[in-house]
Amino acid sequence: MCRHQAWLGQERSVASLVLEPEHGLLRQSYQPRRQLRGRMNADGWGVGLHLPESPEPVRWRSSSPLWSDASFASVAPVLSARCVLAAVRSATVGMPMDETAAAPFTDGHWLLSHNGRVDRSVLPSTHDAESVCDAAVLAAHVFAMGPLRVADTVRAVARRDPDATLNVLLTDGSQILGVTWGDPATYLVDDTGVVVASEPYDDDPRWVDVPDRHLIEVTPTGVTVTALED
Repeated sequence: MCRHQAWLGQERSVASLVLEPEHGLLRQSYQPRRQLRGRMNADGWGVGLHLPESPEPVRWRSSSPLWSDASFASVAPVLSARCVLAAVRSATVGMPMDETAAAPFTDGHWLLSHNGRVDRSVLPSTHDAESVCDAAVLAAHVFAMGPLRVADTVRAVARRDPDATLNVLLTDGSQILGVTWGDPATYLVDDTGVVVASEPYDDDPRWVDVPDRHLIEVTPTGVTVTALED
């Protein structure tokens, strides 16, 4: 399993989202509080940002533990955006350990992070994936099927691999889409924006849990949560 989070709202520094919260992704890389499978997320990390001056999202990814990257810690306070997707990785057994296997993945427009595991044999091998790891192959499949159809895609993949955990976060800079499939998620709304995450990064009582097998949609006008099964 992995941990991930997405932000949409007023411009914020990457450090304020990833490094500074008491129980943020930095701490979740070695001491997650709600992770159901695995103890640490030390197999890499990644941050993607949508910037007005860039036609494509920009990313910084690494195969090293987040806590070990002093360069990122020094730059993160001056990196800021209105939309950020970040993740720390716990690699599925047998998957590659290089930085191309670290989320977020991109099709040049959307950013995607996958928290979970899936049998690659149930996914098409014809899509261009950034890595041979299961998360990257799943991301390529979601992009090919259309990110706005992510809920339908997850349901179809789950039918082919009933043991899969398919918790996904996506953003195109103007919205966040998230699917819980195998794990819950949570979100926090305040007067500056919305963060959706695998688990809360602090103890603010305003965090709202998203149950398993639900779709969460975040736009500048609000948050919608929809059950994917009756």
